[in-house]
Amino acid sequence: MERYSYLCEQAEERGVNTHRIIVKRSGKLQARLWHLFSLCLVLAVAYSLLLSVFPVAVGLQWLVLAYGLVSLVLQRNCVEEEVVVIMPTFGIQLETSYFSGQVHRQFVPLKRILAAVINEAVTPTSCYYYLALLLRDDSKLVLAFKEVRPPLRMLIPIWKALCETIGNK
Repeated sequence: MERYSYLCEQAEERGVNTHRIIVKRSGKLQARLWHLFSLCLVLAVAYSLLLSVFPVAVGLQWLVLAYGLVSLVLQRNCVEEEVVVIMPTFGIQLETSYFSGQVHRQFVPLKRILAAVINEAVTPTSCYYYLALLLRDDSKLVLAFKEVRPPLRMLIPIWKALCETIGNK
């Protein structure tokens, strides 16, 4: 079963393309279970340390506080979807939506984009592809999907649409 689903929306009158990579429920559930497991492990170690140093009542208060803080951080960082909005006359907007409701947006004007590329990243434990924008007068790449790692077959249609918009063949 795939962790991501791909959705392409096109507005015919304006030529705006919206490409969405959505994290499926099973991916969210799997991430939450992993976070829950690591949270339980951290809390067990913290609880044993607190009981050895402080009385039981003080240890329980700190345990509840630590659980609340860690759960807030974990819930805030869970990605729901990432979106690339291609506006042919203006530029590219990159969006990341989090499970908490937070949305991070980045706009790149069309005249700053030199090319769109798909690169392969090799780490000691995995290999994955990512979509990046090369900018004029900038040595850094702008990643289209910073949080999720969609498979190559989902990146290719987005790359083709970006190349068509930029004018690269």
